[in-house]
Amino acid sequence: MSQRTDFRFAERLRVRWVEVDMQKIVFNGHYLMYFDTAVGGYWRALAAPYEATMHYLGGDLYVRKSTLEYNASARYDDLLDIGVRTARIGNSSLVLEAAAFRNDELLVSGELVYVFADPATQKSQPVPQELRDVLQAFEAGKPMVDVRVGGWDELGAEAGRIRAKVFVEEQKIPAEMEWDSADASCVHAVAFNRFGHALGTGRLLEHVPGVAKIGRMAVLPSMRGGRVGRAVLDALMQAARERGFHEALLHAQMSAAPFYLRAGFTTRGPVFEEAGIPHVEMVRAL
Repeated sequence: MSQRTDFRFAERLRVRWVEVDMQKIVFNGHYLMYFDTAVGGYWRALAAPYEATMHYLGGDLYVRKSTLEYNASARYDDLLDIGVRTARIGNSSLVLEAAAFRNDELLVSGELVYVFADPATQKSQPVPQELRDVLQAFEAGKPMVDVRVGGWDELGAEAGRIRAKVFVEEQKIPAEMEWDSADASCVHAVAFNRFGHALGTGRLLEHVPGVAKIGRMAVLPSMRGGRVGRAVLDALMQAARERGFHEALLHAQMSAAPFYLRAGFTTRGPVFEEAGIPHVEMVRAL
């Protein structure tokens, strides 16, 4: 029987009223939806945007079989931890084990069997070695991202693509406001996953003597919540320490302020606007 500690990854979900049946417990079919939702989180934990990763690998995963075993019932407003882990990798198949826990109590367990196949023909093909390696590395507790720190000449192409996607396309910031001459002299950080794809970026420059300014922090939408941004931020703060800075400062979009609070930053001063977006200054001692 599965235990909560068997799973390196778990997605936390709250039972909604619409998911409860006439017996006032979660309708049995919804557990498959819980598991499928958690599988999406599992791919974020792998630092592997699903659609882009499958395109890169030249295939896709198709459900072959799903099995569930019910031990106890979840009820309205319960907080559930949905664990997902890779149980087995065959020649062309991949078996994920999933389990729903309320605290440490196992409620429902299951197996999801996928087949890796050609999207055009849906004929099975071997699971790529790169995918095997990533899954096995994650389950072994190894990091999923590698943050590289360097200059614009080295990292600018990847950093620029992410910033264009997030700031110019998503947030509608005019391109002429996004790019400036400081890029050439900044320290840049870019997070790459194990497939070599860039997922997040940020930069560092001297604000005043002894104070580093962190900016242009951006993570691809599909990877937010997967700790890519924290890896970039940690790398930039380490780079600041190595360069002798004693404090880090940044201008955080209000929607991102909780992320920086969790990283030990505190707010300073009133809310203000940059590029039409509310920001607040935040600082942290290094």
